[in-house]
Amino acid sequence: MNANPALPVAVDLDVQIASAATDLPDYDALLNWVSTALHDHQESASLTIRLVDDPESQQLNLDYRGKDAPTNVLSFPFDCPPDIDDPDIQALLGDLIICAPVVAREAADQGKPVLHHWAHMVVHGTLHLLGYDHIDPDEAEVMESLERRILARLDIADPY
Repeated sequence: MNANPALPVAVDLDVQIASAATDLPDYDALLNWVSTALHDHQESASLTIRLVDDPESQQLNLDYRGKDAPTNVLSFPFDCPPDIDDPDIQALLGDLIICAPVVAREAADQGKPVLHHWAHMVVHGTLHLLGYDHIDPDEAEVMESLERRILARLDIADPY
């Protein structure tokens, strides 16, 4: 996967490893994927990516979405109060929780390279933090189209 040279996006990325998986993407890959996803949207951002195992993902998915199963990515956007004028606070996007075993299982089931699926989950989650969604079919088409373009910049095939 090619890195995008000289991306104009300044990203403050906190990565938390709470997974026993040994085949996790490294910090530079996560940063590249987030930066690429943000490239056309904003100049700076701050977010956390937490890599977890099934039990934590399942509990968070139950607590916040009412679904009693682990899931690939959960997005928790930060909603900046409108009266905040601090650019550092305005740059806060939120948190992504990505379940390593789910990503690995899905990649195997879909016959795609695991790092490509990781990139897709990071891009997908980052777009959720930016306010994109896929509940409505029209919104889904917009979001999926963006994902395809962003992943193409990373030399990753259409995930759909």
